[in-house]
Amino acid sequence: MTAGQPRTDKTERTPAAGPTGPDEPLPSLTEQMAEQLGGWRGMVESSIPVLVFVVVNIIGELRPAVIAAVAVAVAIAGLRLAQRRPIRHAVNGLFGIGIGALIAWRTGDERDFYLPGILYGYAYGVVLLGSAALRQPLVGWIWSIIAAGGRSEWRQNPRLVRTFTWLTVLWGVVWILKVGAQHALYVANMTTALGAARLALGYPPYALLLVITIWVVRRVNRREPAVPTATVAN
Repeated sequence: MTAGQPRTDKTERTPAAGPTGPDEPLPSLTEQMAEQLGGWRGMVESSIPVLVFVVVNIIGELRPAVIAAVAVAVAIAGLRLAQRRPIRHAVNGLFGIGIGALIAWRTGDERDFYLPGILYGYAYGVVLLGSAALRQPLVGWIWSIIAAGGRSEWRQNPRLVRTFTWLTVLWGVVWILKVGAQHALYVANMTTALGAARLALGYPPYALLLVITIWVVRRVNRREPAVPTATVAN
């Protein structure tokens, strides 16, 4: 069932519009989670380069850590490509690792490896809160793309607009808080703790927000009253 689409009974079920077409059912919560997180393999693979950087930087120096992190990220992307697996998450991770590695290499400060992620996190949080303030909640539009085949009927449903608005605020606040914690460690020059925070505050909050969002939207959709399919003449 798509956002804003009323629930019907079994005898008058209307096909839900999903990401693959109007006759496809809406993916399950598990399927949507797997798509956005890249599955358990995607979550692990995206964390490995950062973990490699943290470990090598502790036992060695900055340059070997940068080289090792980038090499691992490239190897992961290449392996997924060779296996004909989706590489979107691997490419995104490689891009982020590459920018951070380049900055750290140029400045000679290992903290700067994490700087792009901090700046991106602040920007993302501000965009989320701004979209909610403008009554164009970003989470609602993202839902339309990943779970409703591009359909945006939720814009005509005041209840769903309110739901997506407060969900967007929740995402924005959580994003700014988690990036703020990393920023504090960056300013305090606690590089090892910063690396640990980058890992701990990466996928876990994101996964929790996805679970909350999918559960809340589905719950709101289930509560929508059914629309009569025919009017009986007196």
